[in-house]
Amino acid sequence: MPPTQAESVIKNIIREIGQECAAHGDIVSETLVAFMVKAVVLDPSNGFNMDRTLIKSDVQKLVKLCVSRLLDSKNPSLDTIKMQVYFDMNYTSREEFLEEHHRVLESRLSSVSREITDNRACAREELESLYRKVVSYVLLRSGLGSPTDIKIVREATAALQSVFPQAELGTFLTLSKKDKEHQLKELSMIVTGIRLFNRDCGKGGEGIDDLPAIIHEAIPAITQHIDSQLQIAQDQAYRYTAILEKVTKNPLMSMELQPYMLKEALYNVRQYEIFLQIILSDIITCAQEVEMMTKQLGAQLEQLKMIVKSKTAVPTSQVFPIFISLSNLWTSFQDESVLISVLSSLTAHLERFLGTHEVLFPEKVIQDLLEEVTVKTDVCRIKEHMEDKVHLVDFRKQEWLFPETTANFDKLLIQYRGFCPYTFATTDGLLLPENPENYIDIIKEKAKKNAELIQLLELHQQFETLIPYSQMKDVDKHYIKPITKSETSTQTDTHILPPTIVRSYEWNEWELRRKAIKLANLHHKVTHSVQTNLSHMRRENSSQVYPAKDVGTQSLREGSTRVPRPQIYIAGLRGGQTKVTKGVKVNLTRAVDET
Repeated sequence: MPPTQAESVIKNIIREIGQECAAHGDIVSETLVAFMVKAVVLDPSNGFNMDRTLIKSDVQKLVKLCVSRLLDSKNPSLDTIKMQVYFDMNYTSREEFLEEHHRVLESRLSSVSREITDNRACAREELESLYRKVVSYVLLRSGLGSPTDIKIVREATAALQSVFPQAELGTFLTLSKKDKEHQLKELSMIVTGIRLFNRDCGKGGEGIDDLPAIIHEAIPAITQHIDSQLQIAQDQAYRYTAILEKVTKNPLMSMELQPYMLKEALYNVRQYEIFLQIILSDIITCAQEVEMMTKQLGAQLEQLKMIVKSKTAVPTSQVFPIFISLSNLWTSFQDESVLISVLSSLTAHLERFLGTHEVLFPEKVIQDLLEEVTVKTDVCRIKEHMEDKVHLVDFRKQEWLFPETTANFDKLLIQYRGFCPYTFATTDGLLLPENPENYIDIIKEKAKKNAELIQLLELHQQFETLIPYSQMKDVDKHYIKPITKSETSTQTDTHILPPTIVRSYEWNEWELRRKAIKLANLHHKVTHSVQTNLSHMRRENSSQVYPAKDVGTQSLREGSTRVPRPQIYIAGLRGGQTKVTKGVKVNLTRAVDET
């Protein structure tokens, strides 16, 4: 069957099972149904062949078995599977959670940021509206108060005007979209830092909660709750273990307790214990981060006070980096607060998967079964066998790792979560905290019958199709190779003695033969040379010249000549006493040689 067709068939089966469960009043998720389908197919007692295509009767049988198991409300095995699916779908590592949290916040702010960066305001009213949007963006990004509270808006506006007056909006609008976004984020952090500093000085901080104090109160409360739940789960697991140990020694008692599903109940409470330990580890990490950040916050505020003191003006290069650092610290406090809240909610939701214990095993029944039985803790069991050592001569084909000979022993992922596989294989599934190859196959077959063991004992390498989603990215990280051997190298000083390299040495005998023939041929050759007087003691000569340069010369000069200007006058033209006019011509033109 092609992969696409097989996937379509599986989806139809999952949909049909979900509809059947819904018809009986039980809403189940597709993830839970998919896990149950794989668990039923893996169980060899159901008779499904993994290498054969499912026919119509197989599909009907599969749907019937899955619906029957999903509707069994008094089955601890189903509760364990539901717990595993719920935890897998709702728990992520600290790094992944914070990354996703920041991504969601950025997506929520994207529309507000776009309204500001795409704005083309020109009129006065439009610029005022744009400035109000910037204030709203600053408040939404910082998370310090509601943008609809007038007092908070006024305080944020005053802080923003001190670093970004409204008159600078014109310059802001000329920037590129990327530069606008960067400046908005920077302004938001600076304003947040200013408001936090004013709050610490008692001059502002409207709507800002004392987040460090709130977290310091919340962490002990949730830690105490998880510790108490963990103690209850461990005590319950110790009692179930003691009863099962007693049952393994009494076959008749084993038949009587078979309907009570005591092993399944033990798996359920052990899985709950493991999930609580994971959550508690994250809470402890949060507490360590909060303690470190609280010290950093106090140091940053003291540094600001020392810089500002009573000065009326302070260089921005000194205070702006500290304001930004304060904002980043407060954002980290907000992250820790959200993470603690999610972990607390996850802890509360896990408790609903433990309801069958009180129904199946009332306190009176447990006390009767514990008569003449010593309940041991995990620590006691480990101490009883602390001095026991493996005889290596009995297991020559296996490689044994010991704490004193393995460098990273404490970082190794112990298979089966530290439970003894020998005890599990030989006592019909009893979990005891404590190995060779023949028991591994037995454990795998038992896990096929109880699918919740796949995640409880971390059998993901044997059942790759049932790897939890939260661990899909870390498939290659399940196994950390122990460091039992290491590569070493030594180096000596080069050329301690003077080099004795024979350049004429040849390792190739054919090269030696060629040279021998050449020398033999030289005996029959005569070399002649001729030298003349011109070549005698001849050497290379060289001369030097100065490079040509641009030069200009002048051979002519400009000159000019002129002829005399005629100056001729006639006298007597006005007449006189006589009737006849007599004119006299006078030539006053100078000679050529006089000019």
